[in-house]
Amino acid sequence: MEKWYWWMILGMAIVTYIPRVVPLTFLEGRELPPLVSGVLRNIPFAVLGALIFPAILFVQEGHLLFGLIGAIAAFALAFAGANVILVVMGSIAVLAFYSLIS
Repeated sequence: MEKWYWWMILGMAIVTYIPRVVPLTFLEGRELPPLVSGVLRNIPFAVLGALIFPAILFVQEGHLLFGLIGAIAAFALAFAGANVILVVMGSIAVLAFYSLIS
């Protein structure tokens, strides 16, 4: 392996490490304002939604309705309070039924 690969790996490690260490170091023991805490608590859900939404629209080429029906079924089951396994299995069942009747 060439020498510059090691410098690139070291640089990527530092760039990944710094954003994780700085908040832990400077914010340790401090209470964040409720607004900031609320925003930080919801970031994982926003990122997950941003990653999943395009896949909903393009799950089956030419059949936009297929992805939307699966998403609506999953949202309805999640809103009703079902756990993650039931949401996944329920949306799969709804889409299996939809593919049989269409």
